[in-house]
Amino acid sequence: MTDVLSDPKVMRALAHPARLEMLNRLQVEGPSTATEIAEFAGVTPSAASYHLRMLAKYGFVEDAPPRADGRERVWRSTGRGLSVSTEPGDAPELRAAKELLIHTVYDEAHADLKRSMGQVDREPEEWRAGSTWRRKFLQIGPEEMRRLGEQMDALLAPYYAGSREDAPDDARTVVVQYSIYLRPERPVPGLPTEDHDAV
Repeated sequence: MTDVLSDPKVMRALAHPARLEMLNRLQVEGPSTATEIAEFAGVTPSAASYHLRMLAKYGFVEDAPPRADGRERVWRSTGRGLSVSTEPGDAPELRAAKELLIHTVYDEAHADLKRSMGQVDREPEEWRAGSTWRRKFLQIGPEEMRRLGEQMDALLAPYYAGSREDAPDDARTVVVQYSIYLRPERPVPGLPTEDHDAV
């Protein structure tokens, strides 16, 4: 299930890099304690507990069954899918909250991509061969654009981490990032007013 976010308080609560990292970890790796998540997110265990409680307050995580020793609270993702986009009629407060969350998600995704690009040369050949970074310009209509997004979602669905049960023994977590958007209008810088390369 995917929820379209519309509450500024929820979006501001989620627009925190550590919370996004924690949520990603729980979605991919499964139930974890605050102590286990803390190092991954780069925060103290007490801060991790606070962030997890905030995520639980807004329905993104919940208590998981306790472990045998029962000494630490175990958390898991609720599996809640998220969707957010700006709309022409958004009130200023709502638009600001949406933009904050969108920018935080994209900043984290871009940083993750840069880390992967910096490490790919140390991976085995079979993983290097499958790693791709591409940018394509398409000429399509609005209905084709919508349908393309649906087709891409359907193509990826069988491989989702955290829910796939038939993964091969050598499977690892792979990130697929894609955006479908209208090419934005950009100011044309024009010709330089002087030749800075002239001797």
